[in-house]
Amino acid sequence: MVRTPLTPEERRRGERLGVLLREARGGRSMVEIAASAGISAETLRKIETGRAPTPAFFTVAALAGALGLSMDEILGRCAPEPDVVPLAG
Repeated sequence: MVRTPLTPEERRRGERLGVLLREARGGRSMVEIAASAGISAETLRKIETGRAPTPAFFTVAALAGALGLSMDEILGRCAPEPDVVPLAG
């Protein structure tokens, strides 16, 4: 199976997710949060750094639970950026 390349927006969305997770983790260790979510610390590291910009839904849901985030918060911060249409002038 050949995986199609990610679009620039998918990469940016992954970066926004990584920032959100790092902010929510705060001073807690990556190992602590990863264990609580049932994933490896390396997987969390890849998500936080944008190297895994499209993690599985259940991975995101597990991280949300471990970090006390709602899926609505994640969606709000990581949704695609709206297209900006220049004003006619």
